[in-house]
Amino acid sequence: MTTALSAPAALRARAARLDADDPMAPLRARFLLPPDVVHLDGNSLGPLPAAVPAALDDVVRRQWGTGLIGSWNANGWWEAPLRVGDAIGTLIGAAPGQTVAGDSTSVQLFTALDAAAALRPDRPLLVTDPGHFPTDRYLADAVARRRDLEVRRVEPADLPRFLAAEGHRVAVVSYSPVDFRTGELYDMRALTGAAHDAGALALWDLCHAAGALPLDVDAIGVDLAVGCGYKFLSGGPGAPAFLYVARCHHAVLETPLPGWTGHADPFGLAQEYTPAPGIARARIGTPPVLSLLALEAALTAFDGVDLADVRAKSLSLTGFLLDCADALLTPLGFTSVTPADPARRGSQVTLRHPHARGLVVALAERGVIADMRAPDLLRFGVNALFTTHRDLLTAALRLRDLTRDAAYDPAPPAAGPVT
Repeated sequence: MTTALSAPAALRARAARLDADDPMAPLRARFLLPPDVVHLDGNSLGPLPAAVPAALDDVVRRQWGTGLIGSWNANGWWEAPLRVGDAIGTLIGAAPGQTVAGDSTSVQLFTALDAAAALRPDRPLLVTDPGHFPTDRYLADAVARRRDLEVRRVEPADLPRFLAAEGHRVAVVSYSPVDFRTGELYDMRALTGAAHDAGALALWDLCHAAGALPLDVDAIGVDLAVGCGYKFLSGGPGAPAFLYVARCHHAVLETPLPGWTGHADPFGLAQEYTPAPGIARARIGTPPVLSLLALEAALTAFDGVDLADVRAKSLSLTGFLLDCADALLTPLGFTSVTPADPARRGSQVTLRHPHARGLVVALAERGVIADMRAPDLLRFGVNALFTTHRDLLTAALRLRDLTRDAAYDPAPPAAGPVT
């Protein structure tokens, strides 16, 4: 067994070997990473892809600056929500024509929840995760009020049993495949199958999964899914979100926000709304062209990338960080809340410590960007396109030193976000 004194040296050698053997190492050059910074917060905001600045410069200076309004046609602005949607669709296992991009995650989630409820009008229950991200919980309640539904909050592990008992009353189940706090990965296929066995629809929030692992929404039979563009897709702060609706629902899909761009004849300016065919009916208002085309450029970071390889490297990285934590941080009072079992682990590692906020602030001051979730969770997001094993060891060593030397404020000011 490795002794405490030899642990850092052994981990350095292991990190160097793993990074040297990494076939995905050249992909790091697709991002403009600041020097001497270890970015482990890509599960909140991905770094800047190298393709984005030139693309935005072209959009602003040439397309907008000289093409003016003609760029809606000449430069494909009008088709961008569906074009970018299809690009994201390839990353989540969706065939073309089922994914649209262009509104915020909250708008897309509200649309999906309400549309799903409308597809099961005689069922009174909307089932969701009590540990869901706050927006998911708030919007589930809002849709329930609008549709006169009852919200039931059921842990993912308890969902099959709940559906076996009350599934005939459930309209839609709404979950995320990755717990945003702990990084635990849930079985999308099994939970979607349980929902379908009960006659309910399955809606997935893919914000912490899209771009981080293979999803195969078509093959699994997912009914609806949403996700943001700014986490693992690295589309920039506030990047447009996406909405996926399985093709089998398109003909009867009713969205709660029937905007003009989702009309069958948007430029006909008809008095009454007639939905466009297919996923285009889920368009709402004028798309945010600058941010949408920035996202499109960011997605080129995935060109030629197999998400199975992304997943394999992600598991290597998170497994290595868990080993670093076990060797360097457990003796200092840290505990891991992320499952050690690779089959139950997303693309992040979460550690528990009572001074999580102070430690994350101090880490940032020393060049390691992570984040925390109240009251005591430190989150380290791992993006296999640019993260190295050396990055993770650096983070663990700096966290060890900060904790051992008490070189942090245990109760920093709580105002404002932490990285």
